[in-house]
Amino acid sequence: MRTPLVLLSARLLDPLTGTFLPETALAVSDGRIAALGDDREIRALAGPSTTVIDLKGAVVTPGLVDGHLHPVSGAELTHGLDLSGCTGLDAVREALAGEVRRLAPGAWLRGWGLDPNVFGARPVTSAALAPVLDGVPALLQLFDAHSVLASARALELAGVDGPRTFDQAAEVVCDDAGRPTGLLLEDAACELVERAAPQPTRAERRARLATVLGAMAAAGLTGGHAMDANGDSLTFYAELDAAGELPLRLRVAPWCQPGTDAAGIRALIDGQGTGGALWRTEGVKLFMDGTIDNGTAWLERPDCHGESTHAFWPDPDAYTRALGQLHAAGVPTATHAIGDAAVRHALDAVEKAQADGGRGVRHRIEHIETVPDDTLRRFAELGVIASMQPTHCCDFTRADHTDNWSRRLGEERASRAWRCRDLTDAGATVVLGSDWPIAPYPPLGVMAGARHRRPSRDLTRPPHGPDQALTPLEALQGMTVNAARAAGEEHEAGRLAPGFRADLTVLADNPLTTAATDLPVLPVLLTVLGGRLTHRATRL
Repeated sequence: MRTPLVLLSARLLDPLTGTFLPETALAVSDGRIAALGDDREIRALAGPSTTVIDLKGAVVTPGLVDGHLHPVSGAELTHGLDLSGCTGLDAVREALAGEVRRLAPGAWLRGWGLDPNVFGARPVTSAALAPVLDGVPALLQLFDAHSVLASARALELAGVDGPRTFDQAAEVVCDDAGRPTGLLLEDAACELVERAAPQPTRAERRARLATVLGAMAAAGLTGGHAMDANGDSLTFYAELDAAGELPLRLRVAPWCQPGTDAAGIRALIDGQGTGGALWRTEGVKLFMDGTIDNGTAWLERPDCHGESTHAFWPDPDAYTRALGQLHAAGVPTATHAIGDAAVRHALDAVEKAQADGGRGVRHRIEHIETVPDDTLRRFAELGVIASMQPTHCCDFTRADHTDNWSRRLGEERASRAWRCRDLTDAGATVVLGSDWPIAPYPPLGVMAGARHRRPSRDLTRPPHGPDQALTPLEALQGMTVNAARAAGEEHEAGRLAPGFRADLTVLADNPLTTAATDLPVLPVLLTVLGGRLTHRATRL
């Protein structure tokens, strides 16, 4: 047996029970766990070329998997000025002014992570930033990545001087006189100005992606469910994989947008299963709505501004038909559904597809930010995976409901935010993720947020919906066994057992007994992907 890697003196944590296995060592062969045993037994399997690591009592878990992230688009969106730490309008203006001073004449300013809460109760408009962006073409991505704030000069260069009509629920927001305010909602509107801005070279984009993926591995991630295949994504994954430089195992879901015809759906079906050693196209991503913060979610009752009343698909029945066609072809789907009406419609569509063609396909709903009681049980009844991002609740809402998200929804709906606990108790499989670049990708931070539900910037602040917190074991399961089940890989991933993939995360201590507020800084000592070291701390 060829054993390229042996780990000794380990504490092997079982994510099913939350207890340590009796074995203290493991051996890897052909990318899988070949054997578990005591140190003496496993050391005997090592050969001259075997890498032998004494973990000195460190804790080994199955590799942590982010259930929802956007590696390629995230690497592009997070280039430029990071505004995610700005909590007020003055801080945003100060950051922008500093960046303007560093810009070459005529250069574009790019920013990301802008929190709409900095505008308070006022509309999100570029006029609020005009004093520092006078004559500067600027594109500022809001944190939800569904909206962009463009400066007056950027709009001018793009030729955007009034409202536009789109095939999807997108909008160039205009004032009463028909003049653009700078706020662009959803991709179709954002792209109007994006196209006018300078674009990075292909080599620059690939280098950024490689850097981001390496950092993700260093944070303990061994895999991710990539929720887009836009642009050069698949080509980049293939190139990195072929070069032995892909440090994450990626499951990729290309988009099915409104207006996709029969040929487009057939192309999505035919593309399933393509990939390489560490990445594969499996599933299709659909959108049922936008976001609550920018008024493009689909709610059963309008928000406080009378917005969030429509589906992303102008004809929701067309979405239902598309999902039904994918289901009939055996293709799993992941539907972005944030508002209660969107979640209900997505569940209805899955129920109809199952009635027409059986239950052999595993579907998911992403985000699920607010849902009523009668929706909860349907996830388990229909076998629909609940894919959730608890750090969105932590970092973008407040316990007192004074944030933009909560104000828009009102007390009743804001009080049922990110119902991780209720969905788990209702029997749903809850998968955790970051939705990076919307929120930070380190998985220990995601697991911590699911437990404490406090703002990561200030852990002394009260939690939002503490009754919806997960236990330490449930949080770990959300990024191990549940992520494997969501991908239909529970027979080969998410556990420490012979024959399972040797995707491993090694931590300095037990994540189940580490306080939730301390978990994000728990050292990641080793990350292993298919038996290959993708991260090794200097102390090992």
